[in-house]
Amino acid sequence: MNAATPLLSIKNLSVAFHTSTSNVKAVDQVSFEIQKGEIVGLVGESGSGKSITARAILGLLPSVAVTQGEILYQNTNLLTLTQKQLQAYRGGTISMIFQEPMSALNPVFRCGRQVMEALLVHKKVEKQKAKQDTLSWLAEVGLKDTERIFNAFPHQLSGGQRQRIMIAMAMITSPQLLLADEPTTALDVTVQKSILQKLKELQKHKELAILFISHDLGVVAEIADRVLVMKDGQIVESSSVQSIFHSPKADYTKQLLRSRPPLHEKVYRLNTAQSQLVDNSLTTPLALLQVSKLSTWFSIKNKLPFQTKKYVEAVKDVSFDIKEGETVGLVGESGSGKTTLGRSILRLVQPRSGTVLYKDKDVLKLPDRAMRSLRQEMQIIFQDPVASLNPRKPIGHAIMEPMKVHKIGQAKERTIELLETVGLEADHFFRLPHEFSGGQRQRIGIARALAAKPKFIVCDECVSSLDVSVQAQILNLLKDLQEQQQLSYLFISHDLSVIRFMSDRILVMQAGQIVEKADADNLFSNPQSPYTQQLLEAIPKGV
Repeated sequence: MNAATPLLSIKNLSVAFHTSTSNVKAVDQVSFEIQKGEIVGLVGESGSGKSITARAILGLLPSVAVTQGEILYQNTNLLTLTQKQLQAYRGGTISMIFQEPMSALNPVFRCGRQVMEALLVHKKVEKQKAKQDTLSWLAEVGLKDTERIFNAFPHQLSGGQRQRIMIAMAMITSPQLLLADEPTTALDVTVQKSILQKLKELQKHKELAILFISHDLGVVAEIADRVLVMKDGQIVESSSVQSIFHSPKADYTKQLLRSRPPLHEKVYRLNTAQSQLVDNSLTTPLALLQVSKLSTWFSIKNKLPFQTKKYVEAVKDVSFDIKEGETVGLVGESGSGKTTLGRSILRLVQPRSGTVLYKDKDVLKLPDRAMRSLRQEMQIIFQDPVASLNPRKPIGHAIMEPMKVHKIGQAKERTIELLETVGLEADHFFRLPHEFSGGQRQRIGIARALAAKPKFIVCDECVSSLDVSVQAQILNLLKDLQEQQQLSYLFISHDLSVIRFMSDRILVMQAGQIVEKADADNLFSNPQSPYTQQLLEAIPKGV
């Protein structure tokens, strides 16, 4: 391969899914190239065909997919290879960071073993050397206590930690081409910054080429050399980062850029195709939720039977309140205890001590029957939509379920209304979760949380996997519902621009403790904690 020949060349790629009930063209005549050592960003709405394009490169599409065109990697057409021949490329010279680590990681194997496997298969190294390299890469991606992480199962780690496991797994074989499908979606800004820096270093020193798929335009601007904009299975614009962000040509690209939440100003509504920016304010006089000295511990399994039991203090003496109609934002690094705090409030995990008063009722002392009734008012949008949806149940039935439990009438009609509200379609009612993209599954989770007509919602990274245009619609929807129904949110996110847009007040969490509390504007203009300052400094500046 001479210097002028691209590492990867995709020519007129089309992917269609043919089933007994429908024919869907997911990718339509897509063509682009990636040079050795180049980072190409791929952006577009959920369902636009980004992930399908990446998976087609490695032949990871389901059997109902019909693929046409050419995918030339070092002048070899990957579409003509058998599955056995493709194994030599997968995880070796071409690696992929999958969008949803919980579905990509094997739940019955320890994380260290799964990372090691790629080395053992493709590099033929000794097990001891493979373990040393694995521990080294776990540290490289920002994981602490690497020996514990090595021996942990996927469900024992946070979403951000699992994402870093996926990054280590993809990078450990020193690939020439990396297909990065939303690789930093679940990561806080400090770890995200270190990962982006690491990818840049590998690009420079090892001429690593990257197809970087992301809905976060700030991250794409930070890392990419060129950007492809995808809509409805087609590339609608392709240009340099500077051109895309400063002088976009396609109307769709302009719409995506307008939909981003601004970081340096507080607005009430985001710009979408249907709305203009307006300013408004809400008054929130009464406390709905009061958390006092809440602590949650997890026991660590001992290697030997008579060792003293050890604990991880995931949440330590946390106190705060949320008023009616108020949004309190919660930020912090992956593993800092954000998700555990949200689940502890809802008693999805059992706290060790403290009180949680909801409308002056101590949630932690309620009997199970009373708690079940209360769950109609207290809902959660889970961080990982794959893990929270039953793979065998149509999504319409999953959304209807809480309505049936709490005896809310006209369940099917309301479900169809909710599907359309979150940007899906009525005929999606009978589809199974695996038939949707990651962003679409996240919208299903949001619809299910809204189904029971709650008063308080824990939003755990509820828009992290959504592209900016759909993200804007959902954030505006959450604001509209809040105003109409006096909803209260504990809004957990690593995206500080989203936190600023949504929140009245913000809590900053580090190592299980709240290290700073402030109004949204004050926190961004005058952060007091060194850790908060570090988070703000790590935000991608873009172009």
